[in-house]
Amino acid sequence: MLGARSIAVVGASDRAGSFGRRLATEALRSPSSPKVHLVHPRRPEVLGHKCVPSLTDIPAPVDLVLLGVPERALVEQLALASSRGDAGAVIFGSAHGLSEKLRSAAGDTSVCGAGCMGFVNVVEGVRAIGYLERSPMTAGSIAVVTHSGSAFAALLRTHRRLEFSLVVSSGQELVTTTADYLEYALELPQTAVVGLLLETLRDVPKLRTGLRRAAERDIPVVALTVGGSPTGRAMVNAHSGALAGDDGAWEALFAAHGVHRAADLDELADTLEMFAIGRRVKHSTVPLGIATVHDSGAERALVADVSHDVGVPFAAISTVTRDRLTGLLEEGLEGDNPLDVWGTGSDTERLFTDCMSTLADDDSVGVVALAVDLVEEYDGDASYPLAAQATLGRTTKPLVVLSNSAAAVDQQQAGPLRDLGVPVLEGTRSGLRALGHLLAQRQRPPAVEVTIDGPRQARWRSRLTASSLDALTSFELLESYGVPTATPRLASSLGQAVEIAESLRYPVVVKTGEPEIAHKTDVGGVFLGLETSDDVSRAFIDLSQRLGPRVLVQPQVSSGVELALGIVRDPLLGPLVLVAAGGTLVELLSRRCVALPPLNQETASTLLDTLDASSLLSGVRGRVPADRQSVIDAVVAVSQLAVELGDVIDALDVNPLIVTPLGALAVDSVVVSRRP
Repeated sequence: MLGARSIAVVGASDRAGSFGRRLATEALRSPSSPKVHLVHPRRPEVLGHKCVPSLTDIPAPVDLVLLGVPERALVEQLALASSRGDAGAVIFGSAHGLSEKLRSAAGDTSVCGAGCMGFVNVVEGVRAIGYLERSPMTAGSIAVVTHSGSAFAALLRTHRRLEFSLVVSSGQELVTTTADYLEYALELPQTAVVGLLLETLRDVPKLRTGLRRAAERDIPVVALTVGGSPTGRAMVNAHSGALAGDDGAWEALFAAHGVHRAADLDELADTLEMFAIGRRVKHSTVPLGIATVHDSGAERALVADVSHDVGVPFAAISTVTRDRLTGLLEEGLEGDNPLDVWGTGSDTERLFTDCMSTLADDDSVGVVALAVDLVEEYDGDASYPLAAQATLGRTTKPLVVLSNSAAAVDQQQAGPLRDLGVPVLEGTRSGLRALGHLLAQRQRPPAVEVTIDGPRQARWRSRLTASSLDALTSFELLESYGVPTATPRLASSLGQAVEIAESLRYPVVVKTGEPEIAHKTDVGGVFLGLETSDDVSRAFIDLSQRLGPRVLVQPQVSSGVELALGIVRDPLLGPLVLVAAGGTLVELLSRRCVALPPLNQETASTLLDTLDASSLLSGVRGRVPADRQSVIDAVVAVSQLAVELGDVIDALDVNPLIVTPLGALAVDSVVVSRRP
């Protein structure tokens, strides 16, 4: 379908302004000169080319059928194409209410759409679109698949240096999915970077295979998502589901496969341009950051502020580099990163060239950015482009121009720079985030080996599928996977509650053990810090009379950092591991991390690094640091649980996991079994 050498245009027309005319025009101007069959039931000729009345009048199957027909005829025409053995078809209309009928009619025929703009295979010279697009197009290294037709057109028509191998507006993906297009794009030798604009996930196993293959080939994948993925909505009764939110699936999928996530179309365009025409950051044994060179103190401060906000690090340049920079600058200016070069404005080209080259020579600098407004110069001054060109010849490191405003970029200056291989990033925030992606591309997610404990898995599968787990059994499950717990004991009478408390040593916790109460604190079901038998007696009487006879007595755990750890099931991706702030910090530190299992020590540590609450583990205001390694061990243990039992668990919620200098202990847990 995508590399079609024969095309049938059903509904071809020569009526001015009609969809059929545009469709036929684009097919006929395909650079590969495919055999184009125009189909119209009444016209013998369209646009000077012979027409046939029906698909049945084309003697042999074709590679691609473009369906420019009313929606009432879509099912019939697609079924006809499938019965003939035609390889592929494009459905442009929304096909409202026809989805299942069209899937059935398609048979073995690939289908782009419905509700799409079609596709342009620039490398193979196939134009399958229902509107007029610029021609010719220069083949390039960017492959794009987008669920949005408007974004499809916007990317094709941008003034940027975006040259494509393949661009697909996939629409509703009734038959052929993003995963299929990605597989094809990666087979094109020209493809060096992939852009995805996604509304939902389809064919997840094949998509993950494609993302894995892209990572193995060091082909960056940049994704922009809209609308969210339905993560764990059915399981909001387990706190993990509520914490994960609708965005958790995207976060986990992209992190697992090293996908660069864009926040908007500007960032997508900046990042695609940078990977397509710019240099890559080389491997280094030292931490790398960006270096920026400015002609404005205020804009330098702005870039520093935004860089901090989006988490893109500046390189920690050496004392030698600082001294060299200071020697280049006019009196009163100091060598630093970010660097303000502007003084009197004399000898601008040489000064900027020398400063950028000096920064590029520093081992901690991964990429150099000329962070200036590339505006039109009415006196003809070309110092900035010439300095960028000269610097490019002095270093093998990536060099970009970072404009502070997309509205002020002079394309007459930007075009030649892009031709030389210098990306021009059009906006402070989008450009800095693109630079962050460039730095991150050298860090491929490590492969994680998986081993299964068969007997343990079989034992717990049997128990989970038989019934939901009560609180005591939930703790038993955690312990069997290596998560340390402050295991409670069940008290069936007042005397037994006091006896258990005496054996545990005070202080103790008394809480309800009723299995249907998932969030005990919400119903006043937890009494903390009980110091005497009278305290225990009063708590037992209150809980047993108000909430039910099952009461648990548990050792009081020393105060520490409270985290939440769990599993939540995404309908498309399956079980996800979640880590967040726990206890009362949940509302204060909203950042949570979601990951696809399996995780090992390295990936669990990286996950923990991105958590706001992880800084508390290091000790604040003179407190002794908590045992961070014990948290990593617990995350890996829960990941293994998700690998072995994820298909029979809808949610697992450990909250809080209390972390002290002596280790981590699960204090409360909820397990929700998955019903077949």
